[in-house]
Amino acid sequence: MIKVPVEVSARHIHLSQKDFEILFGQNYKINFLKPLSQKGQYACEETVNLKTKNSELKNVRLVYPNRKQTQVELSKTDAYKLDLNPPIRRSGKITKSEKITIIGPKGKINLNQGVIISARHIHTSPNDAKKYGLKDGQKVSVKIKGQRSITFHQVIIRIDPTFVWRFQIDTDEANAAGITSKVAGEINI
Repeated sequence: MIKVPVEVSARHIHLSQKDFEILFGQNYKINFLKPLSQKGQYACEETVNLKTKNSELKNVRLVYPNRKQTQVELSKTDAYKLDLNPPIRRSGKITKSEKITIIGPKGKINLNQGVIISARHIHTSPNDAKKYGLKDGQKVSVKIKGQRSITFHQVIIRIDPTFVWRFQIDTDEANAAGITSKVAGEINI
C-alpha cells in the first residue's frame, strides 16, 4: 500500500509579472505569509478581489512565484457563487477557460481566460515516482479513510525534481471527505 499526505488547496491566484505590476505597482515587494509544501512556493499576504457581472469574491490569496500566465484556481462552489463554469484542468492549461476581472490595490485586469478548477493531482519527485512505479500524467485512485470515507478517481501524477510528495485536492473535495486535520490517502494504481 502506498500512502500519500493529503493537502487542501483553497482558492488562489498565480499572477504573471505584467499583471502583478498592474495590480500592485511596478516596484511593489511581496510579503510572504508562509511557505507551501512545494519547494519555492509561498502563500503571500497579498490578496485580490475576483469580479464577474453578478458577483464578487474578496481576498483571494496570491501564490508566489509569479508565472508566465495569470491563472485563477477555484472550487466548484466558488465558481457557482461567481456564476462561472470553469473547466477542470491540470494547472497551467488555461486555453479556452473562463474569464474574470481581477481587482488589486493599484489597478484591475480583465482576464480573457485563466479561471480553472484544478484537477486533483499528486506532486512527486522523479525518485519517489520511480520508487512507487508512477509515470507523469498517469491517473490513479486515492482512498481517504474516516467517517466520510471516499475514493478519488482520475488523480493525475505530476513529476518534477522540485516536487514534494503530496496529494492535492480543493476545499469541496476535502469537505466531501470530511478532512479536518492531517490525513494520508492510499493510492491504488
